[in-house]
Amino acid sequence: MPPTDVKIESGWKTALSREFALPYFNQIKQFLLKEKQAGKTVFPPGKLIFNAFDSTPFDSVKVVILGQDPYHQPGQAMGLCFSVPRGIRTPASLQNIYKEINRDLGFPNPGHGDLSPWATQGVFLLNAMLTVEKGNAGSHSKIGWQRFTDAVIKTLSDQKEGLVFLLWGNFAKSKKALINEKKHTVLEAVHPSPLAGNKFQGCSHFSKTNEILIKQGQDPIDWTITT
Repeated sequence: MPPTDVKIESGWKTALSREFALPYFNQIKQFLLKEKQAGKTVFPPGKLIFNAFDSTPFDSVKVVILGQDPYHQPGQAMGLCFSVPRGIRTPASLQNIYKEINRDLGFPNPGHGDLSPWATQGVFLLNAMLTVEKGNAGSHSKIGWQRFTDAVIKTLSDQKEGLVFLLWGNFAKSKKALINEKKHTVLEAVHPSPLAGNKFQGCSHFSKTNEILIKQGQDPIDWTITT
């Protein structure tokens, strides 16, 4: 599939042009078309599959948060890892993220789960899989998305300097090998899922990220979310 067929932010289109031109990417597209033809529902909606890329242009990326799979229930997935649209109940993992932000920085829980304000400041909210079948978690984990998103992480590592990668949980930590730690900072913690207990609490990743950005002469992230 020629790169011109991919609707994505122009900086990302240029940076990832090689991936878009490889056969495996066309195979992803064909798989999703067949799913649609078979009457299956895929999340997020097509226009939001590349929302993380469109919300955080390639030239704007300062922080990378890695998720695994999009939410698979109706109305939840919006193409930004951990994020759900306003009006949708805030998932438990995001509740724990908010709890740590409150402990770390004193900011209150905003009462909704839309993380778009982070994305527009340069926080790239990337899921390893960009789509999922309704009600079937992990269903698109082997269609080629991981090859693509691994290439995304490596491209960021190779072409940029001074990024902060936040790796939460073992799956995200497995991507550490793709990152050049001589050029970037990697912060690791357990996953914020309730299944990990309260072990995410105390990681202080949000204040630490801002300390790193400020030291590099960059604007810190405003981790508050408007109500």
